[in-house]
Amino acid sequence: MKFTKTIEVKNIFNKISYKYDFLNNLLSFGLHKLWKRKLVNLLEPLNGEDWADLCCGTGDLAFLISKRVSPMGSIVGIDSARDILNIAKKKSDQEKNKFIKWEIKDVLELNDYSKNFDGICMSYGLRNLNNFEEGIKKVFYLLKDKGRAGFLDFNHSKKNSLSNIFQKIYLRLVVVKISKLFNLSPEYSYIEKSIRNFPEKNELIKIAKEVGFKKAEYKTIFFGQMGILILIK
Repeated sequence: MKFTKTIEVKNIFNKISYKYDFLNNLLSFGLHKLWKRKLVNLLEPLNGEDWADLCCGTGDLAFLISKRVSPMGSIVGIDSARDILNIAKKKSDQEKNKFIKWEIKDVLELNDYSKNFDGICMSYGLRNLNNFEEGIKKVFYLLKDKGRAGFLDFNHSKKNSLSNIFQKIYLRLVVVKISKLFNLSPEYSYIEKSIRNFPEKNELIKIAKEVGFKKAEYKTIFFGQMGILILIK
């Protein structure tokens, strides 16, 4: 089961990589950039710190954080999908950014970075891992003492709430319909399924505290459509 989901998610992101940034901007009306900046502002990366952007995709968070931690700090962007990571690398080369290291790896297989990072971020990645709890455990393992982590993702709101109903309508009638124009509707249909299997905010907080995080907070943004989980070790 673990192997199957790993391959499924990797294949999805490799296939959508060529339109990933374009569709992110189109389908969120460019707002995803504001949400990612909010996440970074809440985490407050500092010059000289070492950070990781897990499930980094095309590197949006990595680029934002590199501006905060450079020139004394470092950041590594990690993703298991080679095609989408190659786009991040090309963007990095174009910007002549020397502070970001890119690595192809599954998050749950990161065993060489124990207590390496002052901070970790992840956008739209936690729900795509084989096991959410193992993902949070891995982040705990990777963080230095008193390190912090932040996760931006779709909010799994209560069933039949206005937020939940709007989310379903938007995903089915806007996201999937538009992605169909690029022959990517099966890949974008996966989003609703992944949200349905994703824990609600109280469950995420419970998991984080059971893992060992001393502080866990969850903030909803954009009328409850998105959520930010902030953890402190």
